[in-house]
Amino acid sequence: MMAARIALLQYSCTESKSLNIEKAETFIEQASREGANLVALPELFNTTYFCREINQDFFRLAEPVPGPTTERICALAKKLKVVILLPLFERKAAGVYFNTMVVIEKDGSIAGIYRKMHIPDDPGFYEKYYFTPGDLGFKVFDTSAGKIGTLICWDQWFPEAARITALKGADILFYPTAIGTLPEENETEKAEFLDAWKTIQRSHAIANGCFVASINRVGNEGGTTFWGNSFISGPFGQMIAEMGENEGIELAEVDYGIIENHRQIWPYFRDRRIDEYKGILKRHL
Repeated sequence: MMAARIALLQYSCTESKSLNIEKAETFIEQASREGANLVALPELFNTTYFCREINQDFFRLAEPVPGPTTERICALAKKLKVVILLPLFERKAAGVYFNTMVVIEKDGSIAGIYRKMHIPDDPGFYEKYYFTPGDLGFKVFDTSAGKIGTLICWDQWFPEAARITALKGADILFYPTAIGTLPEENETEKAEFLDAWKTIQRSHAIANGCFVASINRVGNEGGTTFWGNSFISGPFGQMIAEMGENEGIELAEVDYGIIENHRQIWPYFRDRRIDEYKGILKRHL
């Protein structure tokens, strides 16, 4: 696969899981009509970002994979003949839950799953209460829409995650996300955080010579205002597509064929000193 037409879906969620799913389906169908062959949804696509607080009741939102929601979206993928990246709250067993991305092929089959590796625990982002750290490692899926590297939100701040996924052959790194401004943060802080968020992900594209796509939600939930700004970056950090803070769909043509030429010009993989990187396996030196 040398190219793909990618759709990023950016929207707000409510307390109604069924309404959130219906909204996502409407956007997926629209993206398909506009020619997308890969559709990417934001983190925890069918719920609010419940991790902003600690509440045992939210565990009821989790479901198995395969399960009712994946079966429903798999049927839609088959009908529309599109690849869908579906991030949701997975229940693996009693007391064991994951923040998971399901990769659905255009024939409606599940190509596989990725479970979020880095789990934050900060004010407004109490994910360690809900999610077990991913146990499947970093993943790349060779789909009909390209070699897809799957990462989720907090993973986006770690260069090691991007590097390993790229080394496994990813043409593009996808980061479904739920990030925004907390109630106590001002506009200056928002601008600084937003700029850092874009910069770190564009740096992963540059350092690894691949594409990067980040898909965020919008709307206000419990005082947290999600800032959207979903985007796709090219291998040199150039912005190919970029959204604002409104709901909608952003489509972009991505040509994977440029990756090899780019890596010939910027041969970071060739020049890595793998014999001198043992220190990266330590917490500190």
